[in-house]
Amino acid sequence: MLYSSQQTAGFSTYSFRHLLTNQTDHVLTLTLNRPEKKNALNPTLLNELAFALTYAHHEKDIWLVVLAAAGDVFCAGMDLKSLTSDEQNEQTVPPPSGPVRLGELLAGLHKPCLARVQGAVFAGGFLLIGGCTHVIAAETATFSLPEVKRGLFPFQVMAVLLDIMPARTVLDLCLRARTLSAHNAQAIGLVTEVVSTDHLDETVQKLVDELKQYSPTAMQFGLRTYQQLKAIPQDQQQAFLHDQFQQIQQTADAKEGMTAFLEKRAPKWGGE
Repeated sequence: MLYSSQQTAGFSTYSFRHLLTNQTDHVLTLTLNRPEKKNALNPTLLNELAFALTYAHHEKDIWLVVLAAAGDVFCAGMDLKSLTSDEQNEQTVPPPSGPVRLGELLAGLHKPCLARVQGAVFAGGFLLIGGCTHVIAAETATFSLPEVKRGLFPFQVMAVLLDIMPARTVLDLCLRARTLSAHNAQAIGLVTEVVSTDHLDETVQKLVDELKQYSPTAMQFGLRTYQQLKAIPQDQQQAFLHDQFQQIQQTADAKEGMTAFLEKRAPKWGGE
């Protein structure tokens, strides 16, 4: 992790420059707030995202995360100007212990993460939505990887997308720089649900409310295991998964879930 739990413990005391944060009822909402720059990811915003996502990983009271954005564009990708100039980037959070890689941060969150996509997503913005468990997009949203038009290639995006769609589909997106509609993006698995702009907030909230009904411990176990499974040889996977099932049965949430089932009542999750 880029930050320890001790470093992120004072999360609420920090003032962020390009990120709006709201923590309510087990949900941390992070809103990219650089609309004048199309929410392009400069070093300050990247560090703020890294700090906030690591905090969400460590904080037991947070059961899920919502990623949103201010303005008409969800994210224009990396701010190439800030990366190639001597522009001073404000230090609003402690410096991370290593390079900020959004794909790794979201893979290591181990909690449900919902993207509320109200506008266009370009280039590195795919790292954010590609790393989420759910992507709710307005029907007017668009998606594009224009790197080859600039003499570049979306290497990190390619790796993230290979987890969620066939290789030829990923390569086509990277090589042709096409602009996809929200419905096109849903058809290839990039987006999970498309709704009208008027129903975007309602749909996100409905999914949040649904996920909060279930054991946060179980979901965290499952998401962590999903990531760990990638590094385990196939002939060892079933033994690993059997061990994970043995471990999850010992958690307080599992015991509460079984007791509630037998007593025919709604469970009271503690996140333990």
